[in-house]
Amino acid sequence: MPYSREHKARTRERIVESARRLFNQFGFEQVTLDQIMSGAGLTRGAFYNHFDSKDELYAAAVASFVTCNPFAVKTAEAANAIKDPRRMARMLVDLYLSDEVLDNIDMHCPLYALPADVARAGLEPQQAYTDLIRGMSHIYRSALKGVRDAERRAQAMVSLCVGGMVLARTTNDPGLRRSLRKSARSQALALLDVPQCATAPTLDAQY
Repeated sequence: MPYSREHKARTRERIVESARRLFNQFGFEQVTLDQIMSGAGLTRGAFYNHFDSKDELYAAAVASFVTCNPFAVKTAEAANAIKDPRRMARMLVDLYLSDEVLDNIDMHCPLYALPADVARAGLEPQQAYTDLIRGMSHIYRSALKGVRDAERRAQAMVSLCVGGMVLARTTNDPGLRRSLRKSARSQALALLDVPQCATAPTLDAQY
């Protein structure tokens, strides 16, 4: 008897979740399909019932961050409670650069956990990664409605948040890990503190 559509969807979710966790910890190249399927409680033979390639699974794992990752879940819950776009943007900056997120590998965003892997991957993973960048930028841009250079400021905030975490993950100096994120947070929040009007100063005027 063939499996139901619901069963197949749940099985696919298990594979994606296993892949997301393993990719976050070890990277794309180091993780095998056998490890992914074992983590999902399945055999390798079942993989091709759900995906055509490891690249396709990688793209699905990156995309899944917006719905199943603990960080993303917290962000979504906050978004339901916080209606002011600027408060939401500040909360995202604070949470993104927090000790809680840095210390919990499962909460790591692919934007800083997997950049080198994505750069070497195919078009599908790169598109999923691009969608994450645009989604994060959209949150910041919404908080800057009416600001003349909102798009550039939003992209700078994304760069500060992601770059701060990338560098913090590379050092074993606890003080440097804290100061890098503190500096990134300070500069990201400064980009929000502008009058919401069309004549607001541009980035070129400040930097």
